[in-house]
Amino acid sequence: MRCVLQRVLEARVDIDGETVGAIEQGLMILVGVGEGDTESDARYLADKTAVLRIFSDDADKMNLSILDVQGSALVVSQFTLLADCRKGRRPAFTGAAEPQIANRLYQSYCQRLVEQGIEVQTGRFAADMQVHLINDGPVTILLESPPKAKEDSNSG
Repeated sequence: MRCVLQRVLEARVDIDGETVGAIEQGLMILVGVGEGDTESDARYLADKTAVLRIFSDDADKMNLSILDVQGSALVVSQFTLLADCRKGRRPAFTGAAEPQIANRLYQSYCQRLVEQGIEVQTGRFAADMQVHLINDGPVTILLESPPKAKEDSNSG
């Protein structure tokens, strides 16, 4: 799983001209779910998101978490974070999880943030959305779940 965290002063997501989610200070979070990702990945990333010290304290040092500043999160599912652009000129998305799995893990990530005490707004899974934000800093962080152990190809 991959998450792009953007520290924002405000953000909103619109669908067909209607605002479906909006926050003030907090994080705009784009979530990409890959093939083989699990509930454990969603928990890991949500827990890391909640405590990551990327907000400024009174000395203008990044020492505070979203919990510390009582910020909100606007979370949008974005399978394009799994784009493979190594060959050719058109991105391949074969590494992205199937929609049913991706939606379940996206919802799990959001729920885990709520359980941590963070107000969460969302976009709409698989919808064509317009995202508006005022990036604060700018501060943009890429989080990835830990790599999975690969099966030993010599076994069997």
